[in-house]
Amino acid sequence: MSAAHDNNTIEPGGKSRELRSFLLLSVVLAPALSVAFVGGLGLIIWVYQMIAGPPGPPPA
Repeated sequence: MSAAHDNNTIEPGGKSRELRSFLLLSVVLAPALSVAFVGGLGLIIWVYQMIAGPPGPPPA
């Protein structure tokens, strides 16, 4: 086996970089993507209802 590539070695700063990446993904990116997705879906539904009319039976 080669000693040059040992899976048990940790590169310097690896844990702190991993923590920063996790915090970026979980605190910033996930909420931002969720808000963007829900807002975009709401906008699509709103524009569709402006064109096709509100849901429900037509007025009698």
